[in-house]
Amino acid sequence: MENFEPEIVAFCCHYCAYTAADMAGSKRLSYPPNVKIIRVPCTGKVDAIHIMKALLKGADGVYVAGCLEGDCHFKNGNIRAAHRVAYVQKMLNDIGWDGERVEMITMSAGMGERFAQTAKEFTEKIRQLGPSPAKTAAGQAAVG
Repeated sequence: MENFEPEIVAFCCHYCAYTAADMAGSKRLSYPPNVKIIRVPCTGKVDAIHIMKALLKGADGVYVAGCLEGDCHFKNGNIRAAHRVAYVQKMLNDIGWDGERVEMITMSAGMGERFAQTAKEFTEKIRQLGPSPAKTAAGQAAVG
């Protein structure tokens, strides 16, 4: 497992987190290339099914990155997203998949450093957790 490189999906809101990722790139701040960014208009549009599908299709970890609390361009989309992330975390814990594989993160558009640091820290956390149980289950189904 020492060679394990986790696949991470980051749902990023257009106005804040995606812009922070762009700023990180403009400042030439490095973050792991295994973080795949999906731009969404608002994190409030990210439903539990989107997070679960990402995990079932091979992501080892998923984070939803939105505006700072109180600064959502769609009033409370980030609050709705945080509730959905908490729901998925509980569901994952209930089935034994470790809810820490999913996280809600907030940042403003000017936080390129925070985006890069978050990507590094989350990737390291998922590396410690190991491959997604979905991958393990798929491997066992193919063998069995």
